[in-house]
This record gives sequence, C-alpha cells and structure tokens, in this order.
Amino acid sequence: MRIRALVLAASGAVALSALAVPAAQAAPAGPAVTFSQLKVNSGKNIVVGSTAMVTVSATYTVTKPASLDANSFQTGPVLYRGTTLGLNSDDLLGGDDPGTCTASSSTVLKCTAKIQFRPKGSDEDGDLVSSEAGTWKLGALAVNADDAMTWQGDLGTTHLQRRSTLTANAAPEPVKKGKTITVTGKLARANWDTNTYAGYSTQPVKLQFRKKGSSTYTTLKTIKTTSTGTLKTTTTATVDGYYRYSFAGTTTTPGVSAAGDYVDVQ
Repeated sequence: MRIRALVLAASGAVALSALAVPAAQAAPAGPAVTFSQLKVNSGKNIVVGSTAMVTVSATYTVTKPASLDANSFQTGPVLYRGTTLGLNSDDLLGGDDPGTCTASSSTVLKCTAKIQFRPKGSDEDGDLVSSEAGTWKLGALAVNADDAMTWQGDLGTTHLQRRSTLTANAAPEPVKKGKTITVTGKLARANWDTNTYAGYSTQPVKLQFRKKGSSTYTTLKTIKTTSTGTLKTTTTATVDGYYRYSFAGTTTTPGVSAAGDYVDVQ
C-alpha cells in the first residue's frame, strides 16, 4: 500500500514523505485539538496541467484547550481517499509546510496553509498519477514535539482534476449560404504519468453557434469524441457567425470551450 502524508515536526522539520506503518501499530495521543471550517482552493476544484506544479491555499480553524500552548504543535490540511483518515489510509496528500495560525482567542486559532500538487515526472518531487484524478475527501492533522498526531476527517470534499483543452476549426471559409460547413476539433487532457496532453475518448461535446453581433452561443448538436479525442461533424451555413465545441466536464476533468471560429457566409 502506498501512503503519502505530510509529516510535521514541532521542531520545525517538515517533509512530504512516503510512510508505511502497520495498521495495528499503537500511536500516542496527539494534541487535543479539533478542526472546522476547512476550505481548500476557496471551495473550487483543483486543476493540474501536465507538468507545472500547482499550489492552492487552504483556510481552517483549530479549537484547543486554553491550557494548550499553540506553539507546542503544528497543523496542516490534507486530502485523502479511503474510508478513514490516518497513516493507513489509501492515499494522503499534504503540503510541503505546516500551516500558519493566529490566535483569535485563548481557544481558537485561525489558520492558513498551502498544498502543492506535482505531476509525476515533472520534477524529483512529482507524485500525482492520472488515476488519482477525481473526488478526494478533506481532513486535517496536528502533531506535537513527540511526533504524536491527531487526525480529523470528513471536513468536506474536493475534485482533483486533469486540465483539459479543446479546439475547433470550421471550414470552408468563406462559404455560400445553404452549403455545408465541416467543424473539426480535439478534446485533450493532461496525462500526469507522461507529462503530456492526450485525447479524451468517447466524451459528449456540444457543437455551438453564435451569430455575428450576438453574445450568446446556441447548441446545434451533441457528438462524441473518437478514441483519440478528435471531433468532426457538419452543419448548414445560414448567417455569419462563430462555431465552437463545448465540453461540460467530468469529475476528473474540468469543462472547457474552444475559441469560436468565425465563418463568413456569402
């Protein structure tokens, strides 16, 4: 089982490391804290391209006993998959550094943190693989100077997505009214395993048209991408305007619309 977690040491040492511990291993009690109001990336999906690291912000609240020194432990948000949050979870993703907290009272800390996402092979720390795109649960952890950890899960969910691209080309240009226009294109998305973009197969994509002088696109038909992500369909030329393809998105891949391609109808 591959497990990734943010390891925070109250002494200040921090590392994003692969950890493997027996599920039955006993662990000392961590700091007596609870987490709430966790928001990652302002509640938006996290979209990662083929190579570049993406860093998102997180905010959260820590509640502690008044007697517990806020400087005696460190905290951080995590993304996880599986039924429980802990070192024996299926997967864990955390930031490179602990969160920064400010006391708003003797028992409440307001905290911010950063979480980094690196496609596999993009650099020596790359760890994302394409199969990990999808829904992740949100949690948080706290650790003291003795490396005793407190975990809390079920603080929300987010979608970790592979960035998408979409093109459209309408031809011929210009065209006579009533003649056939052929619109081609391609839907692709980031492959975190190879650091490239690859076609997204068998996905429904809308062909849309915007009349010259209008700001609104109207859907003409819906077709599916081929096994390589390509698109091709025809329509009848009526008036001057812009043709584009539009993809609504999936859990693993964000929606995207191609730039409109203008056709002069004569």
